[in-house]
Amino acid sequence: MIEELRSYILIIVFAGVLSLIICLFSYLKLKDSPGARHYIIVTFLSAIFTFSYAFELSSSTLQEINFWLGIEYFVMPFIPAFTLLMCFEYVGVKLKQKFYYALFGIPLITVFTHHTNELHHLYYVSVRLRTDTPFPIADMEYGPFFYVHSLYLFICLSISMIILLLQLKKSLFRFKLQILTMVAGLFVPIAANHFYLNDLSPFGIDLGPVSMSLSFILHGIALFTFQMFNVLPIAREKVFESMNEGVIVLDQNGTIVDYNKSIQKVMPMLNTFSLGKPIGMVLNEDEKLRELIILGMDCDYECVKGTQIAHYQVRFSQVVNGNGTNIGTIITFVNITERVELQEKLKQLASYDGLTKIYNRTYFLEQSNRKLDSKGRKERNACLVLFDIDHFKKINDTYGHETGDLVLSHIAELVKDCLRPQDLIGRYGGEEFIVLLFDMNVDEAFEITNTIRIKISESFIRNHDFYNVSVTASFGVAQVQVTLANQQEAIKLAIRNADEALYEAKRDGRNRVQVFKENMQFK
Repeated sequence: MIEELRSYILIIVFAGVLSLIICLFSYLKLKDSPGARHYIIVTFLSAIFTFSYAFELSSSTLQEINFWLGIEYFVMPFIPAFTLLMCFEYVGVKLKQKFYYALFGIPLITVFTHHTNELHHLYYVSVRLRTDTPFPIADMEYGPFFYVHSLYLFICLSISMIILLLQLKKSLFRFKLQILTMVAGLFVPIAANHFYLNDLSPFGIDLGPVSMSLSFILHGIALFTFQMFNVLPIAREKVFESMNEGVIVLDQNGTIVDYNKSIQKVMPMLNTFSLGKPIGMVLNEDEKLRELIILGMDCDYECVKGTQIAHYQVRFSQVVNGNGTNIGTIITFVNITERVELQEKLKQLASYDGLTKIYNRTYFLEQSNRKLDSKGRKERNACLVLFDIDHFKKINDTYGHETGDLVLSHIAELVKDCLRPQDLIGRYGGEEFIVLLFDMNVDEAFEITNTIRIKISESFIRNHDFYNVSVTASFGVAQVQVTLANQQEAIKLAIRNADEALYEAKRDGRNRVQVFKENMQFK
């Protein structure tokens, strides 16, 4: 065996060993990753193919060469098919079952045709030893199906490269290096086969198995350096793009690097032309959002688009390199509209009386203190009204509690219609109600309250038994005078005074309005 042949055999054996190492590593570490399952099969078949070709080159007779050639053709026809499947799965394309039948049809026919070639000579017209080489090399005259398989191999590898290259435009830099390395690994066998089929290879040696060394070196670089099957374009396409959360990626200078579709609900002005532009420039027409992002602090954001209101939780995550240097920012917009609306509903349930749909006692007092806050003002005048329904127990005893509930709801609705938007009304307890009239003196409050009293006495409620139920109410009115000195106690004092006035109105015959006077005796 001459030295040059030994060198080729060593290169081929090296390719086989490298293929087995990558196959074993992929099986142990990556078998559940998209595309890795088919890659394991490709590397295993390639190892068998390259080792078989090494034995073929070592053979001394045509019979031995034909034996190892038969072994090669049990595995080699399937390598292009599994390579193509690997690339489809790698980028997240799901194939229909009938595609598999079409894909594996030609390899199966190739295996059958090759191993029955003596019967029809469709694959090789003839196989003999070359006479112009210093060592035994098979000289093959190709039949028509050999060219069919060669075209099939070329189409499969070409489509595989195209599938990967189509990911370049929408991939980040790390993905680009990974994809280009994988494409280079697929291109090497095509180039090697070109030399072999055009009789440009030395001594007529098939450079396909020889090229496997370089091909698997490139695959090794993609696998170990760029983490092929660990960090995939599919991670971006199928996870990043399908995320419900809107995401935009900026570099350290605030330039837009990437974004997903969901973020366009918040930033409809984003498009492919936005990539490479400063975020401030793109959001120039949305001052509120622009300032929020430039500030760079986690916050909540209310997005108003026409009549639609959406609430987002905005989170900023810094991207750092291996040296700990900040190289960019990932901004995430999490839609919390349902949560905010639920919180509002829960707040409403906690703030309103379930029967009358007006404020409950606690929330009424909270809102009263907030609205009477005298910041920036020396004082603020208001009047507080307490009233309850006369002889309400008798109504419940006569007509039932269901009618009593109708009366309470009717009175609440009637009083609300008589108040201004800035006034407050709440259910103080049982059949007792409380009203706060803002920026109003006692005389004005008396007039409004008396109007309410008359409307109540003139109205009636038809219950479920079709009885018309009439009611009256008694009212106590007290002034609320809030200053910086008595801000916390003003409402409490006004309630006590209004309660005393209400007691006086009941004592004087009910269905009347009584204004609190300083000479009233507290009971």
